[in-house]
Amino acid sequence: MAAVAQCVRGALRPRYPLLSFALRTSPRLLCVATQQKNTGQNLEEDQSQSQNEQKVEPSSAEKMLTEEKAKLEEQLKDVTDKYKRALADAENVRQRSQKLVEEAKLYGIQSFCKDLLEVADILEKATESVPKEEIKDENPHLKSLYEGLVMTEVQIQKVFKKHGLLRLNPVGAKFDPYEHEALFHAPMEGKEPGTIALVSKIGYKLHGRTLRPALVGVVKDA
Repeated sequence: MAAVAQCVRGALRPRYPLLSFALRTSPRLLCVATQQKNTGQNLEEDQSQSQNEQKVEPSSAEKMLTEEKAKLEEQLKDVTDKYKRALADAENVRQRSQKLVEEAKLYGIQSFCKDLLEVADILEKATESVPKEEIKDENPHLKSLYEGLVMTEVQIQKVFKKHGLLRLNPVGAKFDPYEHEALFHAPMEGKEPGTIALVSKIGYKLHGRTLRPALVGVVKDA
């Protein structure tokens, strides 16, 4: 310590004679100054360490907040996906229900129409069974009966058409297994194979759906 004080006094003597004199007269002053300097450095180090700790703590908090944000975003995405799927399922159910209701309206009379077809068949057979040569003014009763049957048949066909029920009389058309039922296959001269040569029983379609296939005879290769 004495050597340090001597060096300090030697360095300060040319420029600061008073300070050199003070250090010479009081060597303890140098020690105090040195301790104060060291104390200041320690305070600066403590402050720097405290600031570093303060910087570390917010970083940890920010990390936790970021992780929590990511979890919440993932949950939100999951809930949104489930919500969209639920909406899609509800829309599909609504559309299916609406389709079933519409089909019920269209085809709810299907059984009733089948029963009426038998009545139409009887009327058709009745008009066909009347000899055309007997329908004369000399036979007014037969003529009136025939005309009444024809008018009834025409009217019932109008009612069928009004409710979407149409006749299938496919003579000369190509055979379609969805609309026709083949009773026999036979070669016929002048007829194209696969076409319908004879209709044994008229078929019907209800709103485009085959209600009763037509009973037909189909031409085949000779």
